[in-house]
Amino acid sequence: MSYNVEFYQKENGEVPVKVFLESLPVKLGAKTLREIELLKKHGFDLKEPHTKPIKGKVNKGIYELRIKFSTDICRVFYFVYSGSTFILLHGFVKKTIKTPAGEIDRARKYKEDYERRCNSEQ
Repeated sequence: MSYNVEFYQKENGEVPVKVFLESLPVKLGAKTLREIELLKKHGFDLKEPHTKPIKGKVNKGIYELRIKFSTDICRVFYFVYSGSTFILLHGFVKKTIKTPAGEIDRARKYKEDYERRCNSEQ
């Protein structure tokens, strides 16, 4: 089964994951795209070390796609929308052991914005 993968788009038209991918060095960008393709192909069957849910009640439903290439580590946050569609929210290069709270907050705000706008269109 193949899943749908979509990039979250802000109201101003900016696509955070696209901006993130364009900022990466070529090989790390290629590895990140490969992980996105794995998510598209395997969906819910893709487990650690590739994906992991974000802890905390307020972060319910948000996951991280975990990318490691050489000494570089990055994350792409996503959530599941309408069964088989994964919405990629934003990504960042990880420089600390613990994921910064601000990055998780941004993912949560993007998720809430996406859901609010989709619900208002219906």
